[in-house]
Amino acid sequence: MTDFAARRTVMVDTQVRPNDVTKFPVIEAMLAIPREEFVPAPLRAVAYSGENLAIGENRVMLEPRTLAKLVDGLDIQPGDLVLDLACGYGYSAAVVARMAEAVVAVEDDETMAAEAEKRLADANVFNVATLHGDLTKGEPRQGPYDVILIEGAVEDVPSAILEQLKEGGRIGALFMEGSLGVARIGYRLNGRVNWRYAFNAHAPVLKAFTKERGFSL
Repeated sequence: MTDFAARRTVMVDTQVRPNDVTKFPVIEAMLAIPREEFVPAPLRAVAYSGENLAIGENRVMLEPRTLAKLVDGLDIQPGDLVLDLACGYGYSAAVVARMAEAVVAVEDDETMAAEAEKRLADANVFNVATLHGDLTKGEPRQGPYDVILIEGAVEDVPSAILEQLKEGGRIGALFMEGSLGVARIGYRLNGRVNWRYAFNAHAPVLKAFTKERGFSL
């Protein structure tokens, strides 16, 4: 029988702590949440590997290092309301839910959204509302949010998403610029979001967050 608890400890000790993730709530959450319960069954054995895991067409569960560093940079507080976009099977929402007051998790794949809801309930995570919807629209009815996390790479973040961030709120996203991936944390101040470099990483660009290409001859 696979000792997943031991693998979680190794994941944190070798992939999370050595990469400047120092906030105790982040480490505690990644030690507590059973990552293997939030991947497709054939991937359970590799749930703790240090790479992005393919969970659908051009979709991945972010590698532990990338997710941990994004969450660490977002500095989630116990009273925060968090919007988790492209939540996949719910792992990121489960991790964030241990730090925040509540999480609104949006997934545009209907089957994946239903699975995320079930898996979160099975893991006794009850402060997450899982919704099927358009990622580019977010979920304004539940906002504004203290924190927004995008679980995948983007080329652009629509203004409709940024407008759902509270004044003083934070947003974390991984921007793919050609072959280079740059994770940034954005801060909403005086009605504008200012982005700051966080670290380098790589993931497929979410279809919903590609830039519109202009016509050219």
